[in-house]
Amino acid sequence: METSRKRLNPFYVTGIIEGEGSFCVNFTMRKRLTLGIETRPSFSITLSKRDLGLLKEIRVFFGCGGIKYSRSDRTYKYEVRSVKDIRKRIIPHFRRFPLMGEKAKDFEIFERICIMVSASLHLNKEYLKEIVELACTMNPSGRRKYEREELLRVLCEVKV
Repeated sequence: METSRKRLNPFYVTGIIEGEGSFCVNFTMRKRLTLGIETRPSFSITLSKRDLGLLKEIRVFFGCGGIKYSRSDRTYKYEVRSVKDIRKRIIPHFRRFPLMGEKAKDFEIFERICIMVSASLHLNKEYLKEIVELACTMNPSGRRKYEREELLRVLCEVKV
């Protein structure tokens, strides 16, 4: 990144995310956990390898997260998985420079889930059911490793 380059405009960053960003909540089956399900919110932006410099600037802009390469589609992905960083850096950005399209709905749900996870509510069976229900309304065209029904079935089987 050139040092002479101006800092990214926050509205530009929001615009990039409107098109190429994602707010996501992933679930992983973990038998060692009391409820058997791990909850992992993440924020990401995926761009072609020719825009790697821009992703690096976005990483500096937010001051957190990492960048990884995907061989399958030859893209780079900037991702923030730390709930603390999401709450401290990502969510405040979108409160100040809001999304204008359909992704704004996903952001609202994502923020609510991140607040619940920060409060450790995902460790409670009933709240985790609510988180699963909320998360499954996000990114309707996205693919999921586990469908809503499967996650809820696992929770119903848990004796707490």
